[in-house]
Amino acid sequence: MTIQVGDTLPDAVFLVLKDGVPSPLTTADVFAGKKVVLFAVPGAFTPTCSKDHCPGFVRQAQALKAKGVDTIACTAVNDAFVLDAWGEQQRTEGHILMLADGSAKFAKATGLDLDLTERGMGVRSKRYVMIVDDRVVKHLGVDERGHDLSSALSALAAL
Repeated sequence: MTIQVGDTLPDAVFLVLKDGVPSPLTTADVFAGKKVVLFAVPGAFTPTCSKDHCPGFVRQAQALKAKGVDTIACTAVNDAFVLDAWGEQQRTEGHILMLADGSAKFAKATGLDLDLTERGMGVRSKRYVMIVDDRVVKHLGVDERGHDLSSALSALAAL
């Protein structure tokens, strides 16, 4: 079942790269007591994610923070090394926390997983934006195509 507005985020562990070593961050670490804009992409280095989706959040980071957002985070079903390299390419440092969901456990726990096995990509995350306040989902925009509902501008409008 897909997570809905009003639901509490499930417990999960993400990985982030710290000093070249994958380090765990739990949902509690990231979301407890904070207002967080979380966006998800089907994969790092994929065309729409790299050209439009992630750069939109980098460009709008200050505007999102001005609306009371404590953290902007990105998750993808990639390992921490790939997500860190993509973050460097996208210039997310200081703007976006990159959360690797390498085994799709968070994507599956939220019901926002996407099976792209037939396209050679395995199980991934759907493209979405979620506004979370102290682990409770306040807004969820999921895109089947494009990134209109999951864009930074969509998040800004929902805040």
